[in-house]
Amino acid sequence: MIQTLDADQWRAWHGADFPHDCWRVEGDTLCAIAGPRRIDLISRRRYRDFRLRFEFALPEAGNSGVFCRVEEDVELSWHSGPELQLLDDAGHPDGREPSTRNGALYALLRPEPETPLVPDQFIEGALNVCGAEVEHWLAGRCVLRYRLDDPALRERIARSKFSTHPRFAQAAEGHIVLQHHGEAARFRRLSIETPD
Repeated sequence: MIQTLDADQWRAWHGADFPHDCWRVEGDTLCAIAGPRRIDLISRRRYRDFRLRFEFALPEAGNSGVFCRVEEDVELSWHSGPELQLLDDAGHPDGREPSTRNGALYALLRPEPETPLVPDQFIEGALNVCGAEVEHWLAGRCVLRYRLDDPALRERIARSKFSTHPRFAQAAEGHIVLQHHGEAARFRRLSIETPD
């Protein structure tokens, strides 16, 4: 089944409604508003296996991300959900570190090949999740493939900043989250394909 994820399919992190004070809707585009209030968007539905397709655009030095299988009963979305990093590598300090570049499993695994952005221009992205297998796609290419149950990845997690969050990357099902990092970001043409 393929579903379009318009604004009605999202709400504020730890909230019931769409957070219009820090996100705006422009046609089919969800726009994070730059500023001090940083409220992530969380899908109203929970998902197990899926293919999420979208296009995104970031300003110069922009930073955002897409999280999967997020449990909402934690303080912040990254405490439970692994993140497909979205970044202007050339303009943002995180671009200096391979594991935090555009397309990475944030702070854990580097993407290959690298996918530089042109600020304010849309680029295709996709996140495929099936069982323990996850794929990150940018600009029509798979830039990272991994298994959440891989012993080497679990060891890397145990030595990372996620080690103090026992729920991280553990859920077999959860919400999808679009990150608000305090900076502008735009997402459009969001759709999700699920087995049911």
